[in-house]
Amino acid sequence: MPENKKIERNPAQKKAIQHIDGPMMVLAGPGSGKTSVIVERTAHMIEKADIPPGNILVVTFSRMAAAEMKERFLKYIGKSSSEVTFGTFHGIFYGILKQAYGLTAANILSEEEKVGILKGLAQEHGFEQVQDADFIDDVAREIGIVKSDRIALDHYYSTSCPDEVFRAMYQGYASALKARRKLDFDDMLVDCYELFRRREDILNAWRRKFRYILVDEFQDISPVQYDIVRLLAAPQNNLFIVGDDDQSIYHFRGARPEIMLNFGKDYPACETVLLNINYRCSGNVLKSSLKVVENNKNRFPKELSTPNEDGAPIRIQIFKTPRDQARHLVSYLKQRLQAGERIEDTAILFRTNQEAENLVAALIEYQVPFTMKDRLPNLFSHWICRNLRTYMKMAQGEMSRSNLLEVMNRPNRYFSREAIAYAVTRDAGGGTRVDLDRLYDFYQDKDWLCERVAQMERDLKALSTMAPYAAINYIRHGIGYEEYLKEYAQFRRLNPEDLLDVLDRLQESARGLKSLSSWEAFIENYTRQLQEQAKRQQSRKEGVILATLHAVKGLEYDKVFILNVNEESIPYKKALLPEALEEERRLFYVGMTRAKQELTLCYVLRQNDKERVPSRFLLEMGYTK
Repeated sequence: MPENKKIERNPAQKKAIQHIDGPMMVLAGPGSGKTSVIVERTAHMIEKADIPPGNILVVTFSRMAAAEMKERFLKYIGKSSSEVTFGTFHGIFYGILKQAYGLTAANILSEEEKVGILKGLAQEHGFEQVQDADFIDDVAREIGIVKSDRIALDHYYSTSCPDEVFRAMYQGYASALKARRKLDFDDMLVDCYELFRRREDILNAWRRKFRYILVDEFQDISPVQYDIVRLLAAPQNNLFIVGDDDQSIYHFRGARPEIMLNFGKDYPACETVLLNINYRCSGNVLKSSLKVVENNKNRFPKELSTPNEDGAPIRIQIFKTPRDQARHLVSYLKQRLQAGERIEDTAILFRTNQEAENLVAALIEYQVPFTMKDRLPNLFSHWICRNLRTYMKMAQGEMSRSNLLEVMNRPNRYFSREAIAYAVTRDAGGGTRVDLDRLYDFYQDKDWLCERVAQMERDLKALSTMAPYAAINYIRHGIGYEEYLKEYAQFRRLNPEDLLDVLDRLQESARGLKSLSSWEAFIENYTRQLQEQAKRQQSRKEGVILATLHAVKGLEYDKVFILNVNEESIPYKKALLPEALEEERRLFYVGMTRAKQELTLCYVLRQNDKERVPSRFLLEMGYTK
């Protein structure tokens, strides 16, 4: 008998495992053994209720989660294969469309194709002011929301750019997909829903196939996913959903926690089970995290407990600056390593990738091993850094066409691409450069543009004698780049302070360096170190874990540190509406409940010469300064 079967289950777990027919909602608190319940319930249906394995569908949100669930199930039943279907929403729905329409992999739009189409549309519609890679990601994400939520385009208001820009790109993208006869991931969902609505015969065939449906991580379901599941489950409604409304943290991917909150209204016959015993966290971690999340109004009330001891009290650590915070953590980790301890049991969490920059730099400097679950943050890969370096290169005489195109209208000088093409000359060695005299010739009948060329010449001459720190200051205030960033932020519907913060950090990195070449050498050395770290991570995972709060959902560590528990970080500054603030609270709750034994919450007093205040979530825990 497999070892798993010897584990004694608590009454709530037993009730969930033994449920067979009709709808059931399992509210699974963190560390409550939900995966085991799904695995054992699936086995119970086959072994005790004689349900054919081929009639069971277990669906979740990621391929990794589906593969892990299948592996645990096969291990539990002691077999190498089973006819139970484990898959993701996209995988299952693609299989349905494939059978109905004869689709192949060639019909699915790759991410590379998607990015290429959207970049082309940005240029085609003249959105040359859009230069950050995040713009394409943001537009792609919003296109997905419009599709999966089935929002009329005229009624959708973009958070990435002016509405007319977004609508033009959406329509252009839809036309490009149609011309290529391609589907993206969101189309798989929408088209599957439409197929079921149109073809009852096909729907009924899949209903006969999937008579019992289990949905994991149900709090992350989107409206179109839910509508398809409801169609599939009817009329028997053998729908078993497992999730935790307090851990719904993916609104930006289309998740709607209100679907789970209203499940009982959609299915009045639904039974509800609360897995209320947390086997992961110490008593103090659980109590403190519940104090925070209980401030949310839109949630199922629940009382959770743990058989574990109270353990160490939650520690609150205060630092003057993020740099002090990073150096303290590195010192702590060094001490543990010197004492012969393994630090793989420790995770350091933060709200956004950018907040790890100081920590990553300090870990590399002091050679403390670490593994970062997200993309390694490199300040110097930001497009603002590229702009600054281009200005300085031009001041040193690198007047290439690409350099001038990079910054000619940052700030806007109203130079045209045609003018730059006219001004390009070829030297004796076959190289090309922009001749500003030819730019004067092109604009000879426009005095105001000739004056802008002259002003740019004066600016570049002034920059040519400056050290990088002073040069950045001149670009910001003398050339007017800071005002350009504010205008750009307005176009992109960004907080201008975010861009100015990048500018501050870049300028600070150049402090004390005497030349552009010395700053570039510093940038190249740091970038090389990050690349080496990325290679190390691919070959072996070692050291302390660094991750965003989003990236650690479902994971657990003995010791957890959460950085920058300050207003504008946690909760994030963009969380202005009540529902957004509630999601930030849930995200903090997820971070706190990753800790099994020790939890340390850190906040800073100042950042970039600005005062920072502790998060309201600390106050909700009962913390007083």
